[in-house]
Amino acid sequence: MLQSLHVKNLSLMEETEVNFGPGLNILTGETGAGKSLLIGSISLALGAKFEKDMLRQGTDTALVELIFSGTDEKVRNKLAEMDLDEQEDGTVLISRKMQVGKSVCKINGETVTAKQVKELAEYLIDIHGQHEHQSLLNKKKHLEILDAFCGRDDLREKVSELYRKSRELERKIEEEAMDESTRQRQQSLAEFEWQEIENARLIPGEGEELEKRYRLMINSKKIVESLAEAYSFTGNGSNNAGESVSRALRAMRGIAGFDDHIADLEQQLADIEDLLSGFNRDIADFMSDCEFDDETFQETEDRLNELNRLKGKYGKTLEEVLQYGEDRKTYLEKLADYDAYMAGLRQDYQKCYQELEKACEELSKARGKEAKTLSLQLKDALIHLNFLTVDFSIDVRSGQTITAKGWDDVEFMITTNPGEPLKSLSQVASGGELSRIMLALKTVMAGRDDIDTLIFDEIDAGISGRTAWCVSEQLNIVAGAHQVICITHLPQIAAMADNHFCIEKSSRDSSTITDIRKLEEEDSLCELARLLGSDSLNEAALQNAKEMRNQALQSKKNK
Repeated sequence: MLQSLHVKNLSLMEETEVNFGPGLNILTGETGAGKSLLIGSISLALGAKFEKDMLRQGTDTALVELIFSGTDEKVRNKLAEMDLDEQEDGTVLISRKMQVGKSVCKINGETVTAKQVKELAEYLIDIHGQHEHQSLLNKKKHLEILDAFCGRDDLREKVSELYRKSRELERKIEEEAMDESTRQRQQSLAEFEWQEIENARLIPGEGEELEKRYRLMINSKKIVESLAEAYSFTGNGSNNAGESVSRALRAMRGIAGFDDHIADLEQQLADIEDLLSGFNRDIADFMSDCEFDDETFQETEDRLNELNRLKGKYGKTLEEVLQYGEDRKTYLEKLADYDAYMAGLRQDYQKCYQELEKACEELSKARGKEAKTLSLQLKDALIHLNFLTVDFSIDVRSGQTITAKGWDDVEFMITTNPGEPLKSLSQVASGGELSRIMLALKTVMAGRDDIDTLIFDEIDAGISGRTAWCVSEQLNIVAGAHQVICITHLPQIAAMADNHFCIEKSSRDSSTITDIRKLEEEDSLCELARLLGSDSLNEAALQNAKEMRNQALQSKKNK
C-alpha cells in the first residue's frame, strides 16, 4: 500500500508529508484548497508530464517522494527484472526531482527512466482521476476492461504475434510480387552487381593496408630525404653518433675494472650502442622498403580507386560490400526459382492466417464466456449503487476485420428503466451514472486485481442523497480488500473513513500555502458538519455529523 507521500515546492505546497493507512483514506477540504493537487503530485512521481508553472513561485526545484510497503512477489520480480535492489524492509521508494527542462526519477535510490517508473507503478497503484469515467463512452475502453477481467494474456499475446507475423508475410508478398519482365530486369541487375563484386576478389582489411602503402608512396620523397638525413647523423655519415658512441665505449672499457660505478656507466653506454645499432638497421630497412617503381605505384593507385568505387556503390566498408555481394547471390538463387519461392510465401501466409483465425475464435469464446460473468457481477454492483431497475449486458460481436486485438467488437449496453431496450452507454448514461458505473467496474475488478492501492479523485461527481450512501458503502467494501484513497465533497462518503485527512489553504508571510493534516475523531466530526452545509459548528450541526458517523460505523460492522 501507499505508506507515505512527501511533497516539496509544488504549486501551493511548500512542504508537506502525509502518512496513509490501510482501508478507506478520505481527503476533504474547501473548494480550491488543493485536493486534486495532492493526487496530481502522486501522478507526477509516477511519470506524469511536468510543466514549469507547477513549481512553487520563487523556487527552482520540486520534489515528490512515495513510499510503498507490503509489496508482493510481482513487485519484487519486476524490481529484479529492472535490475533494481530491494530495500531491506521490503518497501519501495519512488522519487522525482523536477526543474524546468529536467527531472530525475529514482527507485530505491537508483536513477531510472520515467518509463521504468510507469512500468513498476502498474503493479503498485491504480489512479482514477477526475473525468476518467468519460472514457467509458469509448468502445475501445470496453474491450480493454473485458480483457483485463478475462485475464487471458496468453491468448491475446498469441493473437497479437500471429497478426504481426501475418501482416509481415502479407507485406513481403506485396513487395516481392513482380511480372516476368520485371523479374528478368531484377535478375540482370543482381547478376551484374554480384559478378562485379566477385571479379574484384576483395579481401577483408585490404583497403586499410593499401591506403597505408599509398600514403607512403605519395610522400616517399619527403620521407626518404628526412630518413637519410637522420641516418647520416646516427650511423652513415662522418663523425656520426654511432662512431662517437663506439669511441666513447672503448675509452670506458679501459677503466671499467677500477670502480663499480664506472662499470655501470660503461654498461649504460653499451646499451645505448646496441639501441643505436638497432635503430640504424631499422631505418636502413625502412628506406629500402620505400623504394618502388612507377608500375607498382600505378597498380596500388588503381586498386585503391577500384575499392573506393565499389564502396561508393555497395557499402561504406569492404565488409559491407562483400555482404552486399552475398545478398545479391542469395537474391539470384531466389529469382532462379521465383515461382516456387512465391508459392512458399503464400503458403506460409495462408497457414499463419488460419492459425490467426483459430486464435481469434478461441479468444472470442473466452471473451464471450467472461462477458456473461462480468455482466452479472456489474449488474449486482450497480444495484448496490442505487441503480434499482438496471439491466446491464456486454455485447461481444465477432466481425470479419482482424486487428492485433482479435476480431471482436465489444460494447457495454445498459438500461435504467424497466421495459426500455438495452442501449450503449453513450446514449443512456449521465455524468453521475458514469461515475457510479466506473466505481462498479473498479469494485468488480478489485476481486481479480493484485494492485494494493486504488485512488479515486471525485468518484462522487453528480450524486447525492441515498445514492451517495450507496457509493460510500461500495467504497467501504472495496477498502476491505485494498487500500483506497478518495477525494470527496460528500459527507456520506467522508463519514465512512478509516483515516480522514483535511486539505487546507492558508496565508503565511504574504504567500499562499496548501497543507494536509490527519483528523482525529473530534476534528473529523467538525469537518463532517462543514460538509453537511453548516455555517457554524453549533450543537445541532455536530449532532447531525455524529449521527451520520454512527450510521457509517454501523454499516462497517454489518459489511
